[in-house]
Amino acid sequence: MTGKSSKYFPWVIAVLASLTLMASNGMSISGLSVFDESLLNEFGWNRGELKFRDMITLGVTGIAAPFLGVLIDRYGVRACMLVGWILLMGAYWLYSDIKNLGDMYLVHVILGFVLVLCGLNAGVILVSNWFVERRGTAIGIALVGTSLGGAIFPQYGTAMIEAVGWRSAYLSELVFPVVMLVLTLFVVCSTPADKGMLPLGGQADEADHTTEGMEYADALRTRNFWALAIIACTTFYSVLGVQAHIFLHMRDLEFSVQTATNAISLFFMCALVGKFFFGLVADAIGPRRVFFVNIGVMLLGSLALASMKSSVLWGAVVAFGLGWGGVYTVLQLSAITCFGLKAAGKILGTITVLDAIGGGLGIWLTGVLYTSSESYKLAFSIFCVLIVIALIAITQVNFPESNESQV
Repeated sequence: MTGKSSKYFPWVIAVLASLTLMASNGMSISGLSVFDESLLNEFGWNRGELKFRDMITLGVTGIAAPFLGVLIDRYGVRACMLVGWILLMGAYWLYSDIKNLGDMYLVHVILGFVLVLCGLNAGVILVSNWFVERRGTAIGIALVGTSLGGAIFPQYGTAMIEAVGWRSAYLSELVFPVVMLVLTLFVVCSTPADKGMLPLGGQADEADHTTEGMEYADALRTRNFWALAIIACTTFYSVLGVQAHIFLHMRDLEFSVQTATNAISLFFMCALVGKFFFGLVADAIGPRRVFFVNIGVMLLGSLALASMKSSVLWGAVVAFGLGWGGVYTVLQLSAITCFGLKAAGKILGTITVLDAIGGGLGIWLTGVLYTSSESYKLAFSIFCVLIVIALIAITQVNFPESNESQV
């Protein structure tokens, strides 16, 4: 069925990409916070020592992303995802038996590779390969998965910790990468050509759109690239710092374990709404306007959080989640829009170096600052400053005119 198109299968790919990000991000980052109290109580570590694990994860992701991005470009998303699921299974098996900080840090090295092989870059490239039209909507659907992971895995983890203890709770989560390994093996195709099809909106007489776009070296010389990298770095620092510490912050304020868990889920459910809704809006009006609105909403959330008032805490969680959801979607869409798919693995991989380092620093330094002062006040105030920098950086992104009103 070479050259034929289907209006259904690309959407299947988008949903599978969403499930991929749900499992990889949920198990590597957002689902781990509910284990923090158990680990602190068992091993007596301070929060800086504990949260350095996330710096390791995201540091490895950042360092590995450009190199593994080459493999994604060369061998396809599907092959890399299969390796990623096997690594994720091994990481959680090891996590259930950690005995010291070194053991935990080793697990997070592995999780860093997982986040590249079956995480954000892989999901965005997979979906972009399958869509010419409605790409913003499709990327929004895929990125909903990171929010689903953040909403579901903390609830699952808390329930299992209470039922069987934290070590067995880690083992119970092995079922998720096993299911994803099977789905990837039998359903996922890296490109439409692998299935003898055309991408949604593609025409039989058109050149392969996956070979169109800017060369990697040329992209690195553009203002667009560095502006997007700054936006990624500053927003990732802030949002990952929030999601990694909101549980412990609420426990400090004497909220119950379940209420603190619910705050994590609410954050990611709001991000889910933001990703899908603003993906649709970006298709209609272009990414620039959506970018400004989203980061402005994040700024409001960060200001509320930095006030340290319990009365505005839930509003801060909602604003941060909604704003971040839109930023997350439009950031990926902007990179594909500005640079094309020709070297997408290497370009997105290099941006990931900065956003991963930013995110890792956000999680770790927020813990270090808390340890030194027994307060999150300074750490949360830094989020406000960084989001203002991101707002300024948007003004330096020059979107292609043909995509400004319709992507």
